Amino acid sequence: MQLAAAQLAPHLSKGLRPLYTLHGDEPLLVQEAADAIRETARAQGYTERTVHTVVQHFDWSEVLAAGGSLSLFADKQIVEVRIPSGKPGKEGSVALQQVAENAAGSDSTLTLVLLPKLDFQTKKGAWFGALEANGVTIQFDPIERPALPQWIAQRLAAVGLRVKSGDEGQRTLQFFADRVEGNLLAAHQEIQKLALLYPQGELSFDQVENAVLNVARYDVFKLSEAVLAGQAARVQRMLEGLQAEGEAEVLVHYTLAEDIRALKRVKDAMNAGRPLPMALREQRVWGVKERLFERVLPRLSSTALDNLLYGAHLVDGIVKGLKAPGWPADGWQALQRLAFSLCQECAVPQGKSAAAR
Repeated sequence: MQLAAAQLAPHLSKGLRPLYTLHGDEPLLVQEAADAIRETARAQGYTERTVHTVVQHFDWSEVLAAGGSLSLFADKQIVEVRIPSGKPGKEGSVALQQVAENAAGSDSTLTLVLLPKLDFQTKKGAWFGALEANGVTIQFDPIERPALPQWIAQRLAAVGLRVKSGDEGQRTLQFFADRVEGNLLAAHQEIQKLALLYPQGELSFDQVENAVLNVARYDVFKLSEAVLAGQAARVQRMLEGLQAEGEAEVLVHYTLAEDIRALKRVKDAMNAGRPLPMALREQRVWGVKERLFERVLPRLSSTALDNLLYGAHLVDGIVKGLKAPGWPADGWQALQRLAFSLCQECAVPQGKSAAAR
């Protein structure tokens, strides 16, 4: 049984199921959901808890034995299985299927399985299918940047705080989001800090600016989305953040170059008569990038893409120590120029592309 993250609280208010599987790459949300399940379980008499972390050469018999035994001092127990790699292995796959089958009829053991983000193929595996068929599975996706200000506002409200209404309040939430993007755990900690610093009620922009640290964490995949969305200011912050965090220049270049190559391939397919949706499927572009490509490609000229592809070729050499006439010798400056060139093409209105001008 699949359950949306927002449905967990109402679900728990109606009663517990004997098996829960939580998976996703947002530790804060997974942790909070697990805490809510444990709290509900404790209130219903699950007084004992064992935790099993799956590492190399893990003995799965421990998990199977734990599910079938209770101490003298407990009527009900929680058996928690953590699989940080998301790969239980062959023996683990068999064991998890048995755990799922045993849990289905148990009224004394609650099994909680914690997993990282799983790819499509893993979720099609027999062991995950057994967990899903015999219990409740919940996937926790990251809070995307456009939704982050509202998420922060809801979290502030939970501790009795709110921003001012109107433009100042929106500016405050946007500033907060910029400071914590990609780092929900730190965002949660900053909100808790605000609750300690200020009384319940309204927060000004100055109060938030003075209190909230810059704890944003970026990755090259989010940089790709920001560039394709034409968000120049965000691209600037992300490049500076990636450089400060010691990200490899060649990885940033690879990500930008791959986007340019993918745009070029899809554009060539469109010029050859392929409908855009078909061309995107053929080039394996989907999800967030599919929506961004659909918005950008109709107005991107082949000439602009040829220029971007040539620029990507030059920057490939620069980040590896070569020089290119007319380009910065510093790798990060060259990456910034390439990213802004693509960002500009993705942001300008139709019919006014930089290349066309």
